[in-house]
Amino acid sequence: MNTIPELQGPYVILWTGVAVLVVVFLFYFLITRRNPPKDALFFVFAVFSFTCVIDLTSALEYDGILSGFMNFYQKTGEPYLGTAYAIMMCYWDGIAHFIMYLVMISRITDRKAYRNLGLLWAGSLCANMSVFIAGIVAGKYGSEIRPVFWINFLFLLMPVWGAVTLFTRPKDRPLIGGYNAQHAQSMTLIWRPLDLILVLLLLAAMAFTVLRGLVALDSPLEACSVYLKHYEPYLKDPVGFPRVMMLHYFFYGLPLFGSFVYGLLKPGCTWMSDWTVFCAGAMVQCQWAHIGGSIHPRTTAPFHIPHDVFWCVLAANLLYMVTPILVALRVQNNPYFFLKISPFPGQTGLPNSEEKDTKYKDK
Repeated sequence: MNTIPELQGPYVILWTGVAVLVVVFLFYFLITRRNPPKDALFFVFAVFSFTCVIDLTSALEYDGILSGFMNFYQKTGEPYLGTAYAIMMCYWDGIAHFIMYLVMISRITDRKAYRNLGLLWAGSLCANMSVFIAGIVAGKYGSEIRPVFWINFLFLLMPVWGAVTLFTRPKDRPLIGGYNAQHAQSMTLIWRPLDLILVLLLLAAMAFTVLRGLVALDSPLEACSVYLKHYEPYLKDPVGFPRVMMLHYFFYGLPLFGSFVYGLLKPGCTWMSDWTVFCAGAMVQCQWAHIGGSIHPRTTAPFHIPHDVFWCVLAANLLYMVTPILVALRVQNNPYFFLKISPFPGQTGLPNSEEKDTKYKDK
C-alpha cells in the first residue's frame, strides 16, 4: 500500500504517458510492417485515435457519467481538465477528432486522398491545443503545472507538422479553369448574391471579433464594459481559456476573415480552397468549447450567460461559428471564381462545358 503514492507521482505519470504513446506507436508500426503505409501521418492518426478514447473517458468521468477510471490522474496529473472548457474540449477530441482519424486512416489504407479532411483536422487540433496550452499558463492553473503538462506540446507540434505537410501537397481540386471560371470571374459582387451575403457575414464576424478581443484586452471602452457585464461575463472566467481564445480570434482569426473578404472580391485566389477549410476546423472547435464551457455546470454562476440575453448570445456565437463553415463550403462546391484562368488553344466558340473547363483532372 505504501507504493501507491509513489506510483502516482507527477514524474511517474509523465513517463507512463510517454511510454503508453511509444507502445501504441510500436504496435501500429509492427502490424503494418509487411504493408507499410506510404503516408507518415498514418501513425499520427493511429496514435492520436487512442488518446481520443482517454479524453472521452476523462470528460465522461468529470460529468459523472463514468467513475473510477481516472481518479488518480485528475488529482495528480492535470487538474485543469476538470474545467468546463477542458471537458468540452475532451468531448470534441473524443468524438469529432476520433471520427476524423478513422476516416483518414481508412482513406490512407485505400490509397485515397484526404487532404481537405486533413486540413480540417489540422485547423481544429492546432486551435484546440494552442488555446489549451496558453490558457493553462495564463489562467489560474498557471501555478499548478505538473510534469505531464509538457506532453501537450506533442499534440500541438504534430498538427502543425501535419498542416505544413498537407498545405504543400498537390490540391485535390482543379487549379486552372477555362470558360466556366472566366464566366464566374466576370461577374461583380452584386451579381453574386451568395458571395455578397458571405461578405456581410464576414464583416459582422470581424466586428464581433474586435469587440470581444478588446474585452479580453481590458479595454476601458463603454461598449466593452457593457458587453462583458450584460452579455458574456464568461470572457473573464479566471480559468483563462475564454480570454486566450478571444485573443486568438483577435490576432489570428481577424486577419483570416479579412483575407476571405478579399478572396471573395478578387478572382483567382487559389489559396482560398485550403485556408477556408483550415479556418473552419479551427473555428468550429473553438466555438464548440467556448459555447459549451459558458453554459456548463462547472462554470460558476457569475460567469454564465444572463438568462434575459441567453438566446441572443447563443445565436451570435452559433452564427460566428457557422460563417467560416459556409465560406469553406461555398469555395469547395463552386470553385470557378477561385481558379487561375488559362483557356486551351482553339477553345474559342466552345460552349461552357465542365468537362472542358479544366486542365487539371481530379484525382
